[in-house]
Amino acid sequence: MIRHGLPADAWWKSSYSYDTQGECLEAQPTPDAQVAIGDSKSRPRGALVFGPLTWAAFVRAVTRDQLTTTVPFMVG
Repeated sequence: MIRHGLPADAWWKSSYSYDTQGECLEAQPTPDAQVAIGDSKSRPRGALVFGPLTWAAFVRAVTRDQLTTTVPFMVG
């Protein structure tokens, strides 16, 4: 299956997804240096695509346990 024109075999799962009874986050870099994120159990819904700065800010906030409504995210 191809989602947003991305190859099906290039998706990788979050390391946290393996213990969640099938609730898995998948990610894949896009040819234009963005990050595509999708739900492995609902592939027909497609994927969300984020710019590298936005994705890095999100990952940083999650790893520092700072994911709140006050964390500023740049769009792009």
